[in-house]
Amino acid sequence: MSKIRNSLKSVRVKLFITLSLVILAIITFLILVNNFVFGQYYLYSKTKALESLYEVVNDYYNNEQTGDISSKLEKTAIQNNFDILIKDDQNVNVYTSNKDFFSTFSQMTEMTNNFNSGLGETIAKDDNYTIKKMRDTRNGISFIVLSSKLDNGYLLYARIPITSIQESVKISNNFLYLMAGLTILIAAVIVSYVTRKFTDPILELDKIAKKMANLDFSHKYRITGADDEINNLGKSINLMSEKLEKTIKQLRSTNIELERDIEEKSKIDEMRKSFISDVSHELKTPIALIQGYSEGLIENVNNDEESRKFYAEVILDETNKMDKLVKQLLELMKLEYGKREFNDKKFNIVEVEKEIIRKTQVIQEEKQVKVILDTPDEINVFADDFYIEQVIGNYMTNAIKHVEEVNGEKYIKIQNEVDVDKNKVIIRVFNTGKNIEEEHINRIWNRFYKVDQSRNRNDGGTGIGLSFVKAVMQNYKKGYGVVNKENGVEFYIELELKI
Repeated sequence: MSKIRNSLKSVRVKLFITLSLVILAIITFLILVNNFVFGQYYLYSKTKALESLYEVVNDYYNNEQTGDISSKLEKTAIQNNFDILIKDDQNVNVYTSNKDFFSTFSQMTEMTNNFNSGLGETIAKDDNYTIKKMRDTRNGISFIVLSSKLDNGYLLYARIPITSIQESVKISNNFLYLMAGLTILIAAVIVSYVTRKFTDPILELDKIAKKMANLDFSHKYRITGADDEINNLGKSINLMSEKLEKTIKQLRSTNIELERDIEEKSKIDEMRKSFISDVSHELKTPIALIQGYSEGLIENVNNDEESRKFYAEVILDETNKMDKLVKQLLELMKLEYGKREFNDKKFNIVEVEKEIIRKTQVIQEEKQVKVILDTPDEINVFADDFYIEQVIGNYMTNAIKHVEEVNGEKYIKIQNEVDVDKNKVIIRVFNTGKNIEEEHINRIWNRFYKVDQSRNRNDGGTGIGLSFVKAVMQNYKKGYGVVNKENGVEFYIELELKI
């Protein structure tokens, strides 16, 4: 805890130093701007004022409005701190803004000569006037000086001292220095308060995190004030605490179930033995039949042609069944281990369903069952039509095999349910008959698992049809399953809708 407190203190110090440096940088920037930019801007504005003065005076004399020019010039001189002198073409004084300016005209004459000699820094120049920045070496004062000739031949002289600018900059800088010190002192108090507001919640979060590390989820962060990063972090820790608590409870529950599973190890061994027995049975029976009928042919048990043909047909039929079983097993293994690539494309699922109904027409008639196809004429899906035809075909064969009459009804129904919002099609195959017992619901998808343990060979099943469905749908990561209905059983799959 002491380390955390020290680190928090260092954060507080760092924050204070950072803020102080930012403030000093801003003050330094303002001082630099005040020193270099403010003076130039002030010089620019006064230059424009002198140019404007020339235009105003020239307009007055051009319009012969000399009656109130003195008052106008006096007002302008006072507002802008100008010294103004106007002389006529006979070098006679016409107007001066103050008596001292007229008495120092000899100095102005010297300045005028300096204009002509090229001394001073030219600020602005026109055909009628020139504005320069000059320095009076006698009193050490710098001026902005306008020397111009009016349209009526009068000479206009005006100057403004710029020493006041330097004084203003100096005063402004001193004020900025003072404000920098006061700002840093105020900032120290504010930073101390603000950092405490930040560090106290962090300390609380640290305390909660330590308790969580000890699997104690009883403490929660108290949300105060408006949403901000700290409160959002507190909400996240509270949420994480709840999820961890829930997950640990689930793990404990799973552990209990795992212990039960270990106790049922003997049952798993029995299932393994049952699997081996299923495979052995499926291959042993056709091999025995082939062997028996082959021996009969060799020993000429029946000499007539019809009997020999019957024997050969039985051998061929059993061979085809074995071939079909081996191919299905190989295909199933490829699907289960992800070694099979699908040739996905857009196709009409309704056409596939109609073809399946047509192919199973003979066994439908043998079972005397009616097949209902409840669907629009065209529903396009995106998948491998070859595998999907086998999936629905397996559902159809399974339905025909187990269909029974219930309450005077005996039928199979294929229904397509389109969900545009979720971009999917649910294909349902329903048959009237007995429900599947709950103990078999999850097991029917296992290879060679049959609800009817008698394994009657007359139905032609191999016991891997539903396993094939499971493997295909898991490869597509789509839903599949079986639901017991009031008067029968419904199998379903989900496919991607293709508009």
